[in-house]
Amino acid sequence: QMHSKINNIILVGPMGSGKTTIGRRLSERLSLDFFDSDYEIVNITGVSIDHIFDVEGEIGFRTRESDVLKKLCNMPNIILATGGGAVLLEENRELMKKAGSVFYLSSSVEQILKRTAKSKTRPLLEKSNNRRKTIADILETRDLLYKEVASLTINTNGKKLNDVIDEIIEAL
Repeated sequence: QMHSKINNIILVGPMGSGKTTIGRRLSERLSLDFFDSDYEIVNITGVSIDHIFDVEGEIGFRTRESDVLKKLCNMPNIILATGGGAVLLEENRELMKKAGSVFYLSSSVEQILKRTAKSKTRPLLEKSNNRRKTIADILETRDLLYKEVASLTINTNGKKLNDVIDEIIEAL
């Protein structure tokens, strides 16, 4: 029986952990197509993630996200950056595990605070009056889920993006 596992590279981790930037650079280094599930949702709906959260709530957004992930995970040989909360649903985790090598880009609260400080497009942070606590809570809720789905966890704290990319390429 032929081994027909779809061999994608999937990046998971919290907002601000560098998934999109690292995914883009990896796609250049490996000459593979890059997709970002959040961008795909925006492309399909024609509205911002913030707007979907406002109108349909987080549950509405998660449904759209699952649909997009199904489509993307079934494409062969792509690099996929997922939304920070994509791991929350078990069906998404199962999908990602089957679809290729999953890398968890792990980051400290401090690093995420720094990286998201100027961001206005993070619906879960926008409503928060204590960003540090919000980020800490999100990390606490999701850390085990990221680890469960990942073939490898990469600590990105204080590392240059290119070093993280080299680690991923070595692991492949």
